[in-house]
Amino acid sequence: MTQRIKSSLHFCSLRNLFLTILFVTFVSAQFSEKMTAADPCTSKVNCRDCIQTQHCAWCMSSDFGSDKPRCYQPDHALQTYCEEAFTVNPDTEYHVEINRALTVNQAGMSGGGGTMVSGGSVFANSSSGSSYYGRSSSESGGYSSIKGSSSSSSGGYGSSSSSGGFSSSGGSYSKSEGITQIYPQKVNLKLRVNEPHRIDFSYAQAEDYPVDLYYLMDLSKSMEDDKEKLSTLGDSLATEMRKITSNFNLGFGSFVDKVLMPYVSTVPKKLKEPCDGCAAPYGYKNHMALNQNTNKFSSEVKSAKVSGNLDAPEGGFDAIMQAIVCRDQIGWRSQARRLLVFSTDAGFHYAGDGKLGGVIAPNDGECHLDNGVYTHSSIQDYPSISQINHKVIEQSINVIFAVTASQIEVYNKLSQHIEGSSSAVLSADSSNVVELIKEEYSKISSVIEMKDNASNDVKITYYSSCLNGGKPVQTSKCSGLKVGQSVEFQAEIVVTKCPENPADWNQLIQIYPVGVNESLSINLTMLCGCGCESEGPMFEKHSPKCKNHGDLKCGICECDNSFFGRHCECSSQDASANTEFGNCRADKNSTIECSAKGTCICGVCECDKRSGNEIFSGKYCECDNFSCDRYAGQICAGPDHGSCVCGKCECKHGWTGGACECPASNDQCMPPGPDAEICSGHGTCECGKCVCKATDDGRFSGKYCEKCPTCSGRCAELKECVQCQMHKNGPLYPDGCAENCTHFSPTGVEKVVIDESKGEYKCVFYDEEDCKFTFKYYENITTGQILVEAEEKRECPPKVFMLGIILMVIGAIVLIGLALLILWKVLTTIHDRREFARFEKERENARWDTGENPIYKQATSTFKNPTYAGK
Repeated sequence: MTQRIKSSLHFCSLRNLFLTILFVTFVSAQFSEKMTAADPCTSKVNCRDCIQTQHCAWCMSSDFGSDKPRCYQPDHALQTYCEEAFTVNPDTEYHVEINRALTVNQAGMSGGGGTMVSGGSVFANSSSGSSYYGRSSSESGGYSSIKGSSSSSSGGYGSSSSSGGFSSSGGSYSKSEGITQIYPQKVNLKLRVNEPHRIDFSYAQAEDYPVDLYYLMDLSKSMEDDKEKLSTLGDSLATEMRKITSNFNLGFGSFVDKVLMPYVSTVPKKLKEPCDGCAAPYGYKNHMALNQNTNKFSSEVKSAKVSGNLDAPEGGFDAIMQAIVCRDQIGWRSQARRLLVFSTDAGFHYAGDGKLGGVIAPNDGECHLDNGVYTHSSIQDYPSISQINHKVIEQSINVIFAVTASQIEVYNKLSQHIEGSSSAVLSADSSNVVELIKEEYSKISSVIEMKDNASNDVKITYYSSCLNGGKPVQTSKCSGLKVGQSVEFQAEIVVTKCPENPADWNQLIQIYPVGVNESLSINLTMLCGCGCESEGPMFEKHSPKCKNHGDLKCGICECDNSFFGRHCECSSQDASANTEFGNCRADKNSTIECSAKGTCICGVCECDKRSGNEIFSGKYCECDNFSCDRYAGQICAGPDHGSCVCGKCECKHGWTGGACECPASNDQCMPPGPDAEICSGHGTCECGKCVCKATDDGRFSGKYCEKCPTCSGRCAELKECVQCQMHKNGPLYPDGCAENCTHFSPTGVEKVVIDESKGEYKCVFYDEEDCKFTFKYYENITTGQILVEAEEKRECPPKVFMLGIILMVIGAIVLIGLALLILWKVLTTIHDRREFARFEKERENARWDTGENPIYKQATSTFKNPTYAGK
């Protein structure tokens, strides 16, 4: 009996062991299958491609088995999948290098305008187990900046306290040294692909910030009266600008056109004097560099002579280019708000027009001034609009186009293509130039817009609540800014893809306010490569682990050209002899190699090729990049939304959904306003669009479900109070008005106009007198109070007097009857008189002798015999 029990127990133990093995095998198979089918990481065959895939990590252990992928998702894998010391999974690192305090009041500045912190702090530490990945942010090879021409030794653009002020005839201005208007000034950022990171930064306009104003004037004959007027306004202009800043420099330049046909007359006499009392034509002259001597400005403008040209457009683009790029000759200071006022009454020549005069060399965008005169006017073509825009951005200059009313439409369109520029109407004699410049400067300085020079591989999105407070919204522009007010911004930086050239993995990005000579410099290191691919213990040239036919990189062999295989054991010459079909099967029980989508060569699957960009991939060719869900006929909604990885859409930052067709955020469902709700609280946001709901009152509609044509809203609630307060009628008038209508008081308007974007609702009713009265109501966002505006006059139908209408009808019938009788009497009388007159006339004609009556016959007849002779 005891022996039988022992045998039974032994059998149960064996059975339990067998079941445990089956269970572990099943779980491992399920895990492997899940990793292979759903995990986008498994198809990556090297460390570089692995960490360039979002949420993937690489195991570089040399003892890692061949039955599971090295590239995996750490969140989905078992804890023992790969030891932490051998895991390559770089995290975002953010490090502030320079963060001088903002300069608000220069009187309180000390030591260059703030405290400089060197070193900063790391807000996102690297938790990966490997110490071999990435590069230091101080490495070279960064991206060149378009604003780099003014970069300072501190690393922040225009922010070094060693720059000093520009020395002009008015003297150097040390007060501008070290002014800081953007905070922080320099940061270091290490970032992986498609993993966003937000950087907080601030901007504040410093008090008494220096201003450089260069007046560039068209001195063709038609502008003669404008020149005379401007010469008398120099002091007024300086006085008004010094109300804004005590450090104001003023300069003056002029232009005509290229001294070539058909722009100007080349007749020798006309070349000397194109018009009576005119100076010889020229391209561009710098009459006066920027300084504080306003008397000299007036005298220079007054002494400058007008000239003449033939065609209507002028050579203003040549002048703008030289005035921008010739920094030393013009006198632009490194830290100042730079204004270029361009005054003309005509259009402009641009790139390509030079061919009319035989000039084919393109404009090089360089300075060519000799004693203040543009020397290359007849040598190179006019600059293009894009060249002007590039130089304006590079030199942080705000261009103000002050043009006559006939040209304002053209220059309005031009200002849309030149960053930070504006246009305004100049009076016929330029008498309003002082007010014009003052108003345009006020517009420019009260609006701040953030731009950047990021490459196509980096996407930067800006968020700010501006001066309203509350939740930041997506915007790069804030208005209504005053001196000393600080505006908080957030820049969300996403590396969309790794550049093909590793030298571009380190880039210098500058975020700068438009027209301000300062910036936030970001030393961006893209985490696109693994350090173990070039150094460290997991890197070995011609490694024995690779049969001396390849390099060991991050735990795997990178074979020479003539060898392949997991350990470079296969040669291209004898591949057929070394084929190992077992290593090419995802399932040991399967007889299909490489998922029937490739060829097994030396134990390694070589996947079949397809047409175009469609490929099979993965260790067993189990993956492809073309069988994912499609949207609008494109795989994963197109390359801007996502990519197909192993049969599943891998969405880029900002997109979600099975085919990456839906925005990840609900921003597109948020109506404008600080306290806005998703879909106005009347619907749900699905795939970036509001799906409005229906209620008992009616069905909501509109982009943000803000409309409800069938809803009564609060119209019925406000109706009676509007009647009694505005029109002095209705059921509450006169006794119940003061008691029941205390929550609002309507404002009288001539005509009610609805602005649906502000949440205004229109209400129309008819009162007991059948008069229509109209009003609208909306909610004050700040106080939450209901505001009502009502039309002062009702629309009443005209009063109808029935008795008067009946009497008028009877009178009309009587009058018509009398008129008809009188007409009949008149007509019959006329007819009778005519008949009587005719009778009388006939009677008069009937008075003849009896013998002459043609119808008279005698009683007897008399005959005469012609042959009778009286015998």
